[in-house]
This record gives sequence, structure tokens and C-alpha cells, in this order.
Amino acid sequence: MRDIAEWLASIGLSEYAQRFADNAIDLSVIRDLTEQDLKDLGVLLGHRRKILRAIAELDGGAPAPAETATEPAPRDEAERRQLTVMFCDLVGSTALSVRPLPGHDRPIHGRWRARLFRLSARARG
Repeated sequence: MRDIAEWLASIGLSEYAQRFADNAIDLSVIRDLTEQDLKDLGVLLGHRRKILRAIAELDGGAPAPAETATEPAPRDEAERRQLTVMFCDLVGSTALSVRPLPGHDRPIHGRWRARLFRLSARARG
């Protein structure tokens, strides 16, 4: 390839040839371009990706330097997170739990069992 305009045309992005020329970008510096450089030139995101991929493929060279996010390194210890727990008493068990005598609920259970037996007898079950 003789110049940057031909190279851009070969990857289907000849519309950027003038911008590259205006910024003195030629084939000698093309491998030094980063994604931010292309963004500053006004190159669209998809075209930036295409240009960076083509740069990496030039002469089978190493991939072009790109500013990409990296995964965080794994940690050896557990991560602590704050947790908020809400307890909602829908059946009134909290009120029953504050009664001082454990045998105090015996009459309530007795009445419940008696009603259960009556209902069961009525249904012949």
C-alpha cells in the first residue's frame, strides 16, 4: 500500500481519508492510533472498531493498542455488602412472642382444637 487513503479505501472507509491527511496520519503512525485518537478524529464507533481490527491485521502484527475494559482481578476474600432486612408480621406472632408465660397460650390452643374437632365432626371427617 502506498498511502493511508488507499488503505482506508481497502477497508471501505475512504470517507475518513481527508481527516487522516489533515491530522498527518500516515501508515508509519497507524499502529500507534488508539480508540480515543479515532474518537477525537470524529470516527463513528463501528468504524473505529473496523479500523482497529484492520490495524491489528496489518502485516500480521500484534493487535493495536486499544482502551478496553478489563475484568477485575479475583479476590481471595469474601466481599462484604450491606443488607437491609425487613420483617413483616402478618399473623400477629410477634405479639404472642412477648407474652411472659409459655403456658399462657394453652387456652387459645384449647379453643382452637375444640373448634377444629367440632368442624371435623360436623363434616364427618
